[in-house]
Amino acid sequence: MNADQPRETPGPTDVLVRWLIQVGVLTLIFGAGLFVSSGRLDWGMAWAYLGVFLAGQCAVGLILIPNNPELVADRTQIERKTARNWDRPLTGIVSLFGPLATLIVAGLDMRFEWSPPISPTLQIVALAMAALGTLVTIWAMAANKFFYGFVRIKKERGHVVQTGGPYQVVRHPGYAGGVLFALATPLLLGSPWAFIPAGLTVCALVVRTALEDRTLQAELDGYREYAQQVRYRLLPGVW
Repeated sequence: MNADQPRETPGPTDVLVRWLIQVGVLTLIFGAGLFVSSGRLDWGMAWAYLGVFLAGQCAVGLILIPNNPELVADRTQIERKTARNWDRPLTGIVSLFGPLATLIVAGLDMRFEWSPPISPTLQIVALAMAALGTLVTIWAMAANKFFYGFVRIKKERGHVVQTGGPYQVVRHPGYAGGVLFALATPLLLGSPWAFIPAGLTVCALVVRTALEDRTLQAELDGYREYAQQVRYRLLPGVW
């Protein structure tokens, strides 16, 4: 196909298959990171982590595939050539390498007992926080039909500023949910050492938020005015 020709939009079945493959591969990678590094399968909170992850992905599929298949198709395609130079490494960190490193460190902590046991109550609270972060991200994706995997502005698809739902509170609620999930993960897995890669993941999310916000203010019509109305990017009253 000529590079100048528009990409053909996949059908609903193709979108569903691609999404299932992507979810399956990520689940296998994260599961391997947890159980290979820990050397055990009888790790209840690791299974709980994977359960929250899978439940979130299922919710995304149930909500987006019927209502916004174009967005799901876009998010299941590897289009790094169209991504901003600064966005490629940041996307890799926040979506794969950062979370995977967190899980591997937590697994090694479980295997070698680097940390003292964490209260089960605290782990349950952290699990609830992770679920809440997942729900916030899903809400943001449902409210924003332009929630692309990479930072991009597609005016040919009628890309406009999204101001409904959680976007009335902060400008990047999907990333806010990601930050909450990343910070909850070490606690729910019982590993303070895992805060090191989780903290680096959060730093990458903050950097990406700042760069994306700057890009949107410069290139997306109406976003600068929206930013004046909704002052905070991630955390109300802070930033």
